[in-house]
Amino acid sequence: MSDARLMRTKLLLGEAGIRRLANSKVMIVGLGAVGGYALEAIARSGVGHIVLVDFDKFEESNINRQILALSSTIGKLKTEVAAARVKEINPNCKVEIYNLFVDENTIQELLLSGPDFVVDAIDSLNSKCCLIEALWRCKIPFISSMGAALKTDASAVKVCSLNKTESCGLAKQLRQRLRRKEVNLSEVACVFSSEKTQIQAYGDAEKEGERRPMGALPTITGIFGLMCANYVIRHLSKAD
Repeated sequence: MSDARLMRTKLLLGEAGIRRLANSKVMIVGLGAVGGYALEAIARSGVGHIVLVDFDKFEESNINRQILALSSTIGKLKTEVAAARVKEINPNCKVEIYNLFVDENTIQELLLSGPDFVVDAIDSLNSKCCLIEALWRCKIPFISSMGAALKTDASAVKVCSLNKTESCGLAKQLRQRLRRKEVNLSEVACVFSSEKTQIQAYGDAEKEGERRPMGALPTITGIFGLMCANYVIRHLSKAD
């Protein structure tokens, strides 16, 4: 990305930080409501290599909350729309696409791509558990988005380890499953909301597209995605 496009980022992170981002490979798994906003910020930060993972196509019902969902993108693969968006933002960014559903049969293919950091924006419980366990065991840095549905309080969105989450049905189910797999929950970074709502169970989607819809706002899902991106950018640029 040109110096002019990254001028304000460089003023904050410095030349070394910009160079680290340019030399990094970030994988985003799930390009929906949360993943789309995470991608937007990561692409604009100057990350030099982005890996896009999703099996789905855009539907009209996505438009209320997904930044990549437009009248013009309905029916198109999310990965292809996302790749085109990245190229518009940063023509020099290398983009890889994986049109697949994450499960035990496909996870190794993803890990072989060698990401430096992964954003987990999957909304299927089984796939999410599979990805988190694999990343943790392979010691690949990642951040996972918990449930943004049913939430309305922007001030309740936080970053913490999975063992410290509260008031999130998805996080509760993940904790139970990952403990059985002996995953250290204190090493699973996540974005979650502490807002108390009527907690609903997340379905065990075994196949592509098996999801139960829940109400969601574009503001909250966007905040979740941007907080995931911010965590990645700070980590890779060594802003801390």
